[in-house]
Amino acid sequence: MCTPCCVSQLACCCGSAACSCCCNCCPKIKQSTGTRIMYAVYFLLVTFICGVMMYPTVEEEMRKNIPFFSELCVKMKAGENCSTLVGFSAVYKMCFGMACFFLFFCILTFGVRSSTGWRATIHNGFWLLKFALLVGCCTGAFFLPDEDNFLTVWRYIGAGGGFIFLFIQLMMLVKFAHRWNTNWSSGVEYNRLWYAALALVTLVLFTIAVGAMVFMGIYYTHPEACIYNKVFLGINGSLCLFVSLLAISPFIQKLQPKSGLLQPGVISVYVMYLTFSAFSSKPKEVVQVDGMNTTVCVFPFKTGSESDKQIVTVVGAIFLLGCITYSCLNSTTRRSSAFLQVYRNCEPEAERARCFFCCGDDTEDYDEEKSGPGQDVIYDEREKTIYNYSYFHFVFFLGSLYVMMAVTNWFHYDGHRIEKLLDGSWSVFWLKMVSCWVCLFLYLMTLIAPLMCPKHFEA
Repeated sequence: MCTPCCVSQLACCCGSAACSCCCNCCPKIKQSTGTRIMYAVYFLLVTFICGVMMYPTVEEEMRKNIPFFSELCVKMKAGENCSTLVGFSAVYKMCFGMACFFLFFCILTFGVRSSTGWRATIHNGFWLLKFALLVGCCTGAFFLPDEDNFLTVWRYIGAGGGFIFLFIQLMMLVKFAHRWNTNWSSGVEYNRLWYAALALVTLVLFTIAVGAMVFMGIYYTHPEACIYNKVFLGINGSLCLFVSLLAISPFIQKLQPKSGLLQPGVISVYVMYLTFSAFSSKPKEVVQVDGMNTTVCVFPFKTGSESDKQIVTVVGAIFLLGCITYSCLNSTTRRSSAFLQVYRNCEPEAERARCFFCCGDDTEDYDEEKSGPGQDVIYDEREKTIYNYSYFHFVFFLGSLYVMMAVTNWFHYDGHRIEKLLDGSWSVFWLKMVSCWVCLFLYLMTLIAPLMCPKHFEA
């Protein structure tokens, strides 16, 4: 059994066959889903390497464990102690290589309509060769001439692309909230347990949001300082309350009967997370307490070490990667092609409530083929593509730029390290605060758009 499985995986790496697991117990996988997962793995791998490059002990460990390290750095023209292989400049170059990789496939797959052509074949297979191409792009970026000018220009390109991706990410969060509510609401008609699940999740979400607001009100405000924290915490909390009440108002319910509190619950939790992250990213404030300079409005749980800050950083990094991966994988499906149109009253009759509703749509039947002794593969794109290949790669291209800017703390990269992902700068503070308002505005538009253009949203 092992030999045929290895042969099938070799065909996946060096040929046009779809990738699958060797284990028979794995559920069936669609070719379109497997392809997107593989590109996401490449993306996360480079992102992980970028995070490692920003870690302060990397250079020290390289110096200890690589023989003739200094001499090797000189021969490679990598700077003293290979300084160009770590730090923000190395992250810029790695992400430049990854961005070029996805931009190349964006251009290559432009106009592909089915999986039968040679361009679609390249897109869905030859994973080992594509991995070699990705490695070559990232490696070649370290040999670019005129490094200073390159970093300056690439920084502003990265900022522009990062802002666009952030906007897409916020749109996808709003779309995720609506689809979650729509999917689970469809189950209420045949099983009342889905109504209980909706109520329970909604209660948990609002409990988290209110708890986060109370926590920030206690620990991130001070009678004599932190005026921005007081003002913006009040504004963001009021806006979350406003959209929650609007979602269940009679005139919204008339046009959108499935509009409920689950969507504003998701939005409120994310807004509170962004607000907390913005407060943590703001430069520290110091006031005199009993004649001593005291830092106020900071994470309150002191352990005598950096472990509390590391916990916050790890949670933030996981949340960041989760949002990026979801945005890249789900912003290119046909269901997401029209942002506002997915919230019409006419929901698909075949909508079936599922706990893991965002893992694909199983309402359509496709031919399946045995991919050997392992996992079965469903070839679901023989007649037409499930998603736009070119746009898919373009979103990953923008995601590469966003990761580059996020990992290097946007424009405050000097001396930056991965542990300081949540540390302070005013530009990051305003970026996250504006993101809160954009997210709320996008959700508000999905509520009032049917009122503004009723004919467009008629069933």
